[in-house]
Amino acid sequence: MPTTRSQKKEAQMSEALRIFFSSPRFAVAGASSDTAKFGHKVFAWYLQHSLPVTPLNPRAPTITALSADHETVASPSKLADPSSYSLSVITPPAVTKNLLKEAKEAGVPAVWLQPGTFDDEVLEYARREFKAAIAGEGGNGGEGWCVLVDGEEGLKIAGREWSRL
Repeated sequence: MPTTRSQKKEAQMSEALRIFFSSPRFAVAGASSDTAKFGHKVFAWYLQHSLPVTPLNPRAPTITALSADHETVASPSKLADPSSYSLSVITPPAVTKNLLKEAKEAGVPAVWLQPGTFDDEVLEYARREFKAAIAGEGGNGGEGWCVLVDGEEGLKIAGREWSRL
């Protein structure tokens, strides 16, 4: 029986999730101390799942999450060994485009673009330039692929050990 288009797309996304969550480290661009912002919620998700995560924020030297301060890094190129990181992006589309270019040049292999962080041009760039790009239609939520909704499934696909705090 031939593979349907949706089956092929699902297999591609499973592979992207496997690659993304196989990274030894993670970074969150747009991380924030503001508990109402998704940059905070996504950063806290990584902490809650006992994953090694670095907040990226060019305007604050630290952010507070889960009652602790975390030193930030200004940008993907400032990460120690960027090629060992997968990058979650929670920035406006105009910022995301330049952020992705810097991440690509720094050697980041995989990105997860949260809903609302990209337009068609940015999405096309991410899919073309990275080994894995998770974004767009799909996932288990109504807005598209989201770490908060789909992250645990991605961890399972990658066979990643984790514990929930």
